[in-house]
Amino acid sequence: MNKLDPGPIMQTAFSFWSSKVLLTAVEFGVFTTLGGRSMAGEELGAAVGLHPRGVSDFFDALVAMKFLDREGDGPGALYRNTPLGEMYLDANSPRYVGGTLVMLNARLFKFWNDLPEALRTGRPQNEAKHGQKGVFEELYAELPKLEQFMGAMSGLSRLNFEAFAAKFDFSRYKTMCDIGGATGLLSIEVARRNAHLKCVSFDLPPVEPIARKHIAAAGLSDRISTAAGDFFQDPLPKADMITMGMILHDWNLEKKMHLIRSAYDALPPGGALVAIEALIDDARRENVFGLLMSLNMLIEFGDAFDYTGADFRQWCGEVGFTRFEVIPLAGPSAAAVAYK
Repeated sequence: MNKLDPGPIMQTAFSFWSSKVLLTAVEFGVFTTLGGRSMAGEELGAAVGLHPRGVSDFFDALVAMKFLDREGDGPGALYRNTPLGEMYLDANSPRYVGGTLVMLNARLFKFWNDLPEALRTGRPQNEAKHGQKGVFEELYAELPKLEQFMGAMSGLSRLNFEAFAAKFDFSRYKTMCDIGGATGLLSIEVARRNAHLKCVSFDLPPVEPIARKHIAAAGLSDRISTAAGDFFQDPLPKADMITMGMILHDWNLEKKMHLIRSAYDALPPGGALVAIEALIDDARRENVFGLLMSLNMLIEFGDAFDYTGADFRQWCGEVGFTRFEVIPLAGPSAAAVAYK
C-alpha cells in the first residue's frame, strides 16, 4: 500500500484559490469595512458590493482560512476581523500591509500566468510585454500612482526594517544614507532607535517630496534629510553606512556591481554596506520565498535576480570589502552586511 501522501502537491497546486480570495477581500475593503465592529454577512456583503450568491462562501472561506472570525452560524452570524486582520489588513491601521496585496492582485497575479513564457524566453512578462511603459517609467510619471506604489512597498518592507533597526549595532556610526529610500521608511525606523544618528534618504527627484512628507509626519526632519539623484548616473552621498532595502535584486549583475562599487567609494574605512533582501540560503534549498522572488524579478525585469549571502560576499569582496555577515530579519528576509 502506498503511504506517500499527495496532500502537499494538491495544496500547492490549488493555493492560487486561497491567494485570490485573500487578495480580493483586500481589494474589496472587507477588513477595512469591518474595522473594529461585527457585521452580518448580508450587511457586510452589501457594504462591499457583493452579489448575494457569493456572500456566505466568500466570508466563510476567509473564516476557514483564519483571516476572519465568525460568531454564530447561519444567516444571523456576525463576522469580525481577527487580531491579525485588524492589525495588518485594515487600511486605517498604522501597520497596514494591504497595499502590497492590492499591487499583487492588480499586477502580479496576471503576470505570473505567463511564467512559462518567461522561463522559455528570459524576457519580462509585465506591462512592457504589451507595449506599455515599464513599471518604473509608468510609476514615476504620476505622483499619486508613485506614492501608492511606495505605500505598497512600505507594507512589504516595514517588518524587516524594524527588525534591522533593532538588531544591528549602530553605535560606531554617525551617518547613514539609504539608497532608493522611497518614503524614507528605513531611515525613520533606524533614526527612531538611534538618537545619535543622522540619516539621508536618497532617491530620484520625483520621490523627494513623498519622503519629506513621511519624514515630517514622523517628527524626524531634524535628523533625516533627503537627497535626489540617479544612482546609476550620480555618485552616492558619503556616509558611514550605506543601506539598500530591496534594491540590488531589481538589477542584472553588471548593475548590481555598479551599485556595490558606488557604495564602496562613498564609504570611509570601517564603513558598512547593508543589503536587505529575501536573501536566498547559500545551498539554495530552503528559502522558498527568496527563490520565488527571484522568479518574480524574471517576470518583472528579465535579467534581474535575487541572490545568496555567498553571492553578496563574492561581489563585495571583488570590490574591496573585507568582512561580511548575514543578520536574519523578519520571515524569509535578512540583512547582508559588508564592511570596508
